[in-house]
Parts: sequence; C-alpha cells; structure tokens
Amino acid sequence: MENKINYTKAIQELEKIVSEIEQGEITIDILSEKVKRASELIRICKEKLTSTEEDVSRILEELKTD
Repeated sequence: MENKINYTKAIQELEKIVSEIEQGEITIDILSEKVKRASELIRICKEKLTSTEEDVSRILEELKTD
C-alpha cells in the first residue's frame, strides 16, 4: 500500500489520526492500531520527501553544469 498513497493523502490521514488522539476520540482498544498506522504514514512521507529532495538536488546540479 505504501506506494499507492500520495504525500497529500498520507498527511491528511496522519492529521486525522493525530486529531482523534488529541480529542480523545480513539479508545484504548484501537490506539495501538492507530499509532502503528501513523508510523507507516510518517515513513511514507519521509521517503517521498527524501526522494523529492534528491530529485531537486540532481536537477539543480544538472543546471549548474549546463
């Protein structure tokens, strides 16, 4: 699933989970499940940001040599 979700959707889902936790809308029974999902979403976002940063750096380097 990790490659099927884009950054924006991952952030939106993560914000929803955080909001639910802050507002106490999540029961203890599903808290662990939500925390695991949040961890997955954070990893997906981090990978996408790193990939984008590498792409931008590569493009900027190519522009310097032109």
